Amino acid sequence: MNKHSPAISFTLGDQAQSVAADPARRLSEILREDLNLKSVKIGCDAGDCGACTVLVDGEQHCACLTMAGQVAGRRIETVETAGEEVARLQKSFLAHGAAQCGVCTPGMLMAAADLLRRAPRPSVAEVEGALGGVLCRCTGYCKIIRAVANAYEATDTQIDGAIGTPLRRLDGHPKVSGAETFGDDIAPPDTLDIRVIRSPHPRARFTLGDLDAYRAAHPGITAILTANDVPGQNTFGTIPGFVDQAVFAVSETRFRGEAIAAIIGPRTALTDAALDAFPVDWTPQDAATDIATALAPEAAQLHTDRHGNIMCRGFVACGDPDAALSQADITAHGTFTTSYVEHAYIEPEAGFARLNGDRVEIHACTQAPVMDQESVAAILGWPLDRVRIVPTAAGGGFGSKLDVSVQPILALATLKTGQPVRITYSRRESMQSTTKRHPAQMTAKIGATRDGKLKGMAFSGHFNTGAYSSWGPTVATRVPVHASGPYRFADYRAEAIGVFTNGPVSGAFRGFGVPQGAIAQECLFDQLAEQLDLDPLEFRIANALENNVKTVCGQTFTQGVGIKACFQALRPAWQKACAKAKEINAGPGPIRRGVGVAAGWYGCGNTSISNPSTIRAGIRPDGAVVLHQGAPDIGQGANTVITQIFAETLGVPAQDVTLIGPDTDVTPDAGKTSASRQTFVTGNAARLAAQTLRRHILERVNAEEDATLSLGDGHIRISGSSSDHTLALSDLPTENGYVFEAVETYDPPTAPLDENGQGAPYAQYGYAAHLAEIDVDITLGTVKVVGYTAAHDVGRAINPLLIEGQVQGGIAQGLGMALMEEYLPGRTENLHDYLIPTIGDIPPIDTIIIEEADEHGPYGAKGLGEHVLIPTAPAILNAITHATGAR
Repeated sequence: MNKHSPAISFTLGDQAQSVAADPARRLSEILREDLNLKSVKIGCDAGDCGACTVLVDGEQHCACLTMAGQVAGRRIETVETAGEEVARLQKSFLAHGAAQCGVCTPGMLMAAADLLRRAPRPSVAEVEGALGGVLCRCTGYCKIIRAVANAYEATDTQIDGAIGTPLRRLDGHPKVSGAETFGDDIAPPDTLDIRVIRSPHPRARFTLGDLDAYRAAHPGITAILTANDVPGQNTFGTIPGFVDQAVFAVSETRFRGEAIAAIIGPRTALTDAALDAFPVDWTPQDAATDIATALAPEAAQLHTDRHGNIMCRGFVACGDPDAALSQADITAHGTFTTSYVEHAYIEPEAGFARLNGDRVEIHACTQAPVMDQESVAAILGWPLDRVRIVPTAAGGGFGSKLDVSVQPILALATLKTGQPVRITYSRRESMQSTTKRHPAQMTAKIGATRDGKLKGMAFSGHFNTGAYSSWGPTVATRVPVHASGPYRFADYRAEAIGVFTNGPVSGAFRGFGVPQGAIAQECLFDQLAEQLDLDPLEFRIANALENNVKTVCGQTFTQGVGIKACFQALRPAWQKACAKAKEINAGPGPIRRGVGVAAGWYGCGNTSISNPSTIRAGIRPDGAVVLHQGAPDIGQGANTVITQIFAETLGVPAQDVTLIGPDTDVTPDAGKTSASRQTFVTGNAARLAAQTLRRHILERVNAEEDATLSLGDGHIRISGSSSDHTLALSDLPTENGYVFEAVETYDPPTAPLDENGQGAPYAQYGYAAHLAEIDVDITLGTVKVVGYTAAHDVGRAINPLLIEGQVQGGIAQGLGMALMEEYLPGRTENLHDYLIPTIGDIPPIDTIIIEEADEHGPYGAKGLGEHVLIPTAPAILNAITHATGAR
């Protein structure tokens, strides 16, 4: 706030407000920074995402596009100040599971409140029209539509949360109230800000100018960071042996958006003009921005220890695929290219840091707090215990927030200045500098016999990992294991090669390369079925993996292989959709209906290496049950599902469990939120902790194993078939604040892969089969997905409500990948030019839950998050071919 600025008066809810502000200041900044209304989220600062939607005199406005002078004398409403309609919507969003990460939820609620005042029971079309300006990357919109349309029917009824029941999110209230704190919501007022200086070129040499003269010319700047300020290692990464990305580049940058320095100071000093004046001389160099150029003999080497710009290779082989393909009656082969895909979470990277004695404390959005701690400690050259990571809520992640981004810069800045610091990436900065889905160039050939049995497959793929490794080694390892799809192949060979280029860094993105490989495999399956004149669904059913059949890695599962059940569950919808398409396509007009099917499988957890999670739990003297749950919930529902598993095992209602979330000081390492591992791995750790805690209680009074527990008021009541006991907890000794305590770890049983990729890469796989119905306007060349049916084998449905949300959100991302999303450096660095699906792009989605229990999963449960996106794009592409004949 500037005391010399004119006072601007308006009404906020029902309260008069007056702020001293430049009339040209954004309303979003005034509401957040001056009035502390943190429900107003900043996702783009360009009116593209709608996260900052508020009501001005009852109408929707993007607060980031509304200037302070425009609201003088008017009434503004936010989630914190709105009335009855928002309260109804909040209740309905919780009941329907319409808030996942929650960062877009306040904007959705305000847009919906505007609608409900005009149409209390709106149609689907009215909801889509009213909410079309607010983007969501998590939910797939279906539950949002249902929540708004049925807002006046929602109730507060909550169930006990037993496994298999649709318990509402235990962390849902802050998401709908606007109280959830994300990375940009945590810093105290007047904290120093940080802006990063980044390369405008894909490859360039640079020299820094006179930094002292620059600071003298800009006296508001407190400090400047460069590579010289890194006391430890000036690199970070995710995979041992591939830690190669600079915190601040030295003399040469390898991709557009790479950091070379940062300036620190009050927000008012860090203007665009100050950034533009930063003293640096650039000398652009020839850049290898694509795979072919990077592999050329004359290409410059990005990393001297990686010859030929090859990062690494992954390989799986069994049988004799060349002989099998030569003996096949028919073959299908093709070359497939996929592009960069941006994660496009609505919350850009953000965080806050401060010194606490001789320690640094970082609050930031992340999927991997312990990995962040390890990286920051190495960069500072400090022992691990001097770094504390406290994850904020994450407004979406999908893999990119596994890598460190703001964390090292925050640590270095607070260390240099001795003051608290904050940083929030702009949308452009986020899209330039953070990881993407790997572009791929793939060739594949698959054979079959005349009677429709698969006979041999060969796959080769080059994956553009960009300038640095990130999660590229994981992609290279995982793709060959999965490129067969969940099918029977006795003769198989697959290779994936990671290639360094001067493009954006490619990392983890929902599937780790498996969705790209599925496009090649599933599209060729349709070609085989066409050549054999076989129904595409029945062809897949005939070749699907089953129990006691070896995978391409030589692994045999005696139970839990649910892909055939997924396909069979699609049969009614498939037959109906094909009949409808035939009817439509026999008629006049430019619309052609297509129906496509595809499958996917995904190994849950790390590939062939240790992958543990640890959970701590205890009972306090007051009778409270406390769960230290360190797995970041980025919207997928880990807080609720892991609590349900723990509570079921202990024998108490899930709502009675007090959750302590991720914090490297107080929660054990529950591993990173990635690879669909949290329900399986951390869920198992929670189950084991609950078993141990329960055993301690029962042994204390020598009660039967099936005794029931009741806790509260400082007592535990243990009721068995032959005796009842009451423990007064205050009479018992405590340790670490608990009367009873348990700490347990679970690590999935896997085995290393040999030189041919044979072994046990995963303890469990999840399975999916999708059916897409699309309309193609053959005059305009447009495609609209009009119907979708998705069957998923989840082992055991811990929470069906959350499963539906994961399925719908994954399908929305897969639809975007198939039809509209392509990240082009320098061209699509915002949410206006980079298109993600809106509420009007998503069809009705029918979710079918299959439960083929897994022997290792908690209560038989399997992971789900990644699986959903794998079949979506190939199902849509196959539907386009069915409609038009075009591939």
